[in-house]
Formats: sequence, C-alpha cells, structure tokens
Amino acid sequence: MADLTSTKIAKIMVDRELCIGAASCVAIAPGVFALDDENKAYVLDAAGADDETILLAAESCPTRAIFLYDKDGNQIYPPT
Repeated sequence: MADLTSTKIAKIMVDRELCIGAASCVAIAPGVFALDDENKAYVLDAAGADDETILLAAESCPTRAIFLYDKDGNQIYPPT
C-alpha cells in the first residue's frame, strides 16, 4: 500500500487501454469512479471520496489502470 501520510492525491487518471471493466474501483469508491457505455472506468468526481478510499480503489484494480498523482505531478500509485 502506498503511503499517503504526507502526500495528497491531486489527480486521478484511468488508462482506458488497461481498463477491463472489472468495476472494483466503482464498488469501493462509487462517488469517484463509474463505468461508461464501453464498460470502461472513468473519473466521475475526483473529490467524491477521501484519499484513503481512492487509493484502496486504485489498488483493487486488477490491471493497475488507475494512476494517482500528487500536486507536483509525481506518480503516487502504482509505484514506479
């Protein structure tokens, strides 16, 4: 699990090429993620949950299609 104690999530990106529509992100953070008509996840509202919930949703993705960044553009998750 990534450490968010001193870092806040500023940007959420879903890689549509990696997304397989497993919807685990939607199950964990339905206020943040939704599936479109192609059964691909997208960001509904980046402020729809707290950072811990968003990180849990990203970690639940079986293809690591959810990328989280801090305010400086540094990738928080998945680890590089």
